[in-house]
Amino acid sequence: MTRRLTVPSLLCAMSILAGPADPAHADESLANSDQTSLFGEIQTLDASFFDAYNRCDLRQVSILVADDLEFYDDRDGFEMSRQTLLDDLEKYICGKVRRELVPGTLEVHPIPGYGALEIGAHRFCEASPSACPSGSSVSKFVHIWRKKDGAWKLTRAVSYGHL
Repeated sequence: MTRRLTVPSLLCAMSILAGPADPAHADESLANSDQTSLFGEIQTLDASFFDAYNRCDLRQVSILVADDLEFYDDRDGFEMSRQTLLDDLEKYICGKVRRELVPGTLEVHPIPGYGALEIGAHRFCEASPSACPSGSSVSKFVHIWRKKDGAWKLTRAVSYGHL
C-alpha cells in the first residue's frame, strides 16, 4: 500500500529539511543559550564569593580573587591586590557586616576573549542572620571576571552609589 503525502505534511517535511527560516534567529538562539549559561556561571561565582565573604572564609575568597585585583570604591578610593582585600575583610568586615544581593538586579555580559562583566545592586547589613532591614541602603557594583585555564577569578571590582 502506497502512502500519499498531503500538502501539510509535505510542507512540514520541507521546513524541517530547510532548517530555520531565518538563520540570524538560529544564531541568536545559540547566543541566548550561551548567555544563559554564562549568567548561571557568574551568578554561582557571585554567590560563592559572597558566601565566603559573609562567613569570613578568607581562604575561599583568596581562591576566587586574582593576585592583581583592582578595587575601586566611591568612599574609600582605590586598592590594589588580593592581600589588601583579605586584610581589609579581616579587619573591617568579619563578624560585623554581611552582603545581600538585591534580587532581580544581576546583569551579566560577556567580554569575548577575557570573561564576563557582572553588574548589580547589593546592600550591606549587620552580620546577624536576620534579613537586612527594608530601609538598608543599596549600592551598586561592577565586577569583571576573567576565565583562564578553566578557572574564574575576580580581577576588577567597582563599588559605588553609597549613601
